[in-house]
Amino acid sequence: MLNDLSQAPLLSVRNLTKHYGERLGCADVSFDIYEGEVLAVVGESGSGKSTLLGLLATELEASAGSVRYRMRDGVTRDMASLTEAERRLLLRTDWGFVRQDSTQGLRMSVSAGGNIGERLMAVGARHYGKIRGQALDWLERVEIDRGRIDDIPKAFSGGMRQRLQIARNLVTHPRLVFMDEPTSGLDVSVQARLLDLIRSLVSELGLAVIIVTHDLAVARLLSHRIMVMKGGRVIEAGLTDRVLDDPHAPYTQLLVSSVLAA
Repeated sequence: MLNDLSQAPLLSVRNLTKHYGERLGCADVSFDIYEGEVLAVVGESGSGKSTLLGLLATELEASAGSVRYRMRDGVTRDMASLTEAERRLLLRTDWGFVRQDSTQGLRMSVSAGGNIGERLMAVGARHYGKIRGQALDWLERVEIDRGRIDDIPKAFSGGMRQRLQIARNLVTHPRLVFMDEPTSGLDVSVQARLLDLIRSLVSELGLAVIIVTHDLAVARLLSHRIMVMKGGRVIEAGLTDRVLDDPHAPYTQLLVSSVLAA
């Protein structure tokens, strides 16, 4: 369900800026995202979208600006004020992160069931039978054969690894999920199945999602709103269909026209 605009934003970002010495990573980025809403951040390589995602997920320290998150108790916290232990707990429970490189998002030498079970144990689950049962259920939900529960991710295809990442991240019912190019490098048919799965789960669970992608087709299929980045700055933002069907910024027009010409 799309956000109830009477609610406070789930995540509020104001004037977020990151410098790497003299090089600009991103500058003056501001937006809100609500529960049930999908925001796509698009742009070419080097546009600043990956830096922005790292800042939002607290993996990078901002040079200026703020990121504020509404906790489950209703209190909105400045992420810079959280302790390291509080940030780690948030990333293991209320947030998810589906990474482009599945080897960074999974423990490759741990079984598929173990990857999902570790996340459950982070929120206090201890009963082996119940953990395994939930892992089996989630493998089925992401279209992985339940019989593969004891196989390690190294034995999985690229598409299966991404689906396992999704299961690992969503099993704790997070409210906010970051996705970094989740379909990159996959065959077209595998991409289509994965996108259908993501769209279905996002709708079913009412997730807020921030997805970074260079693929405008992915952005159109999954997102309600879109931000276009160039040189570390947001140059155009709005409802996805409006931006992609009637782009105002010359750079956005170039991106859209290059896709149409491909």
